[in-house]
Amino acid sequence: MMCYFLRHGPAGDAAKWEGSDFDRPLTTDGKKRIAREAKAIADLDLGIQLVVTSPLVRAKQTAQIVYDELDLRDALVEDGGVGLGFSPEQLGDILRDHPKVSVLMLVGHEPSMSQTIGTLIGGAEIDFKKGSLACVELTSDSELRGRLVWLASPKLLTR
Repeated sequence: MMCYFLRHGPAGDAAKWEGSDFDRPLTTDGKKRIAREAKAIADLDLGIQLVVTSPLVRAKQTAQIVYDELDLRDALVEDGGVGLGFSPEQLGDILRDHPKVSVLMLVGHEPSMSQTIGTLIGGAEIDFKKGSLACVELTSDSELRGRLVWLASPKLLTR
């Protein structure tokens, strides 16, 4: 099982945002950056079968841009488990909900994305900037364990 973890793109400043944090959107520049990243992700031809996104607006916008570029059909799912409290347990629930999927992309937030990846790969710390994409191969069916195959920064993806 291959899991791709994508942190949402640049969103408005939380300190200046007057609405609910749930509704804080990507900035105009953030949408453009994610669109460039989505093209790079499509060019990588990763075989993604399903995109699962946090319900928060900035993550949903990020997921929709990538989903549209990948030209997937009926393969975008919103799941609260990928929200701010994402953990290996929530990942396990998502995997059980989609047993036929072997290549999955999850779109979410910090610090829970990097903490989950770190736990999966044995306790490592990673620097997971907005727009970063990590590839983790899950190596055990019986327990959530894996190895970090690669981590791409947003700068690498937008060149």
